[in-house]
Amino acid sequence: MKVLVAGDGGYIGAVLVPFLRAGGHEADGLDLGLYDGCDLGVMPAGVGAGPPADIRDVTAARLAGYDAVVCLAALSNDPLGHLNPAATYSVNLAGTLCLARAAKRAGSQRFIFASSCSLYGAAGSAGVAEDGELTPLTPYGETKVLAERELSRLAGDDFSPVCLRNATAYGASPRLRLDIVVNNLTAAAMTTGEVRLESDGTSWRPFVHVEDISRAILATLEAPRQLVHDQAFNVGRFDDNLQICDIAGLVRDASPGSKITFADGAGPDVRNYRVDFAKLHDTFPDLALHWTVQAGIDELVSAYAQHDLSYDDFVSARFVRLRRIRELLAAGVVDDALRRTTDGTLPGAGFRAPEFRTPGNTVSSSAAAPAS
Repeated sequence: MKVLVAGDGGYIGAVLVPFLRAGGHEADGLDLGLYDGCDLGVMPAGVGAGPPADIRDVTAARLAGYDAVVCLAALSNDPLGHLNPAATYSVNLAGTLCLARAAKRAGSQRFIFASSCSLYGAAGSAGVAEDGELTPLTPYGETKVLAERELSRLAGDDFSPVCLRNATAYGASPRLRLDIVVNNLTAAAMTTGEVRLESDGTSWRPFVHVEDISRAILATLEAPRQLVHDQAFNVGRFDDNLQICDIAGLVRDASPGSKITFADGAGPDVRNYRVDFAKLHDTFPDLALHWTVQAGIDELVSAYAQHDLSYDDFVSARFVRLRRIRELLAAGVVDDALRRTTDGTLPGAGFRAPEFRTPGNTVSSSAAAPAS
């Protein structure tokens, strides 16, 4: 199968593209390149290496010949979504639909959309399934809900959208992010000695390793059409619905000498939900999601140690999407709509650390961001 991955230069894409290729598929990428050089190690050959391309401008001609399109491209967390809600809607909603319509016109049979469990918002401690109420609390979550609804309207005999509602991602990637909970707390413990929580830690959240997201994408690409056509799937394992305080304890134990601390006035986080993953596992009984949160923390500890992650790295813009976008805005590399104003070298690009290798990975502020 020939697959186009929009957002191949991001956190998930840097793991997914090699994973698809290892599975025997031809995988190419399309990316705006805003995070070029923001790496932990070396990006896989040919990943995130194409000329800058904005999904808001993609045409059917650009997608000709691809059997499937995977849409990872987005402004990818709540703080970044709040920076400029209009730009968030432009990229995450209008851009996604532009890409999907172009894919349909180009004859692509399947469109995999990286949605998010964040669209459940404040569902509470009862596991919510795909038919549960959608109560997004942020522009990011709202765009995922609206994009799913509009993609469903594009479904037809020759076009099958599939929405994967990923749990909160974690795990090592050559294009690391430190603005997601597990990655952030582990880096904080190793570079500051503190597992610092911005909330009281009581909220529930589902988690899934970036490599297991790739497994789910591969499964939905290869599945018979009738199994996945116009369907949404929660992606994760029920055992990895955890409270933030549980994550903090696992991180503390994996980083000897660290301690759990709380921000002044830390209270409950309104983002509070557990998720039911039965539909994914019933539909794909042979799909084994390999990673536990504990194993992912151990992997991150090894990766950070191998690449000498420092406190300066931790507080820099390199691994925090909101800080990176602010850096690009200040440099005039992107405009207020987050469109690139230049195709030239970006600030910070060109950094390269030793080759990315971590044990167990089968695919070759005083805090970086609020972790909870």
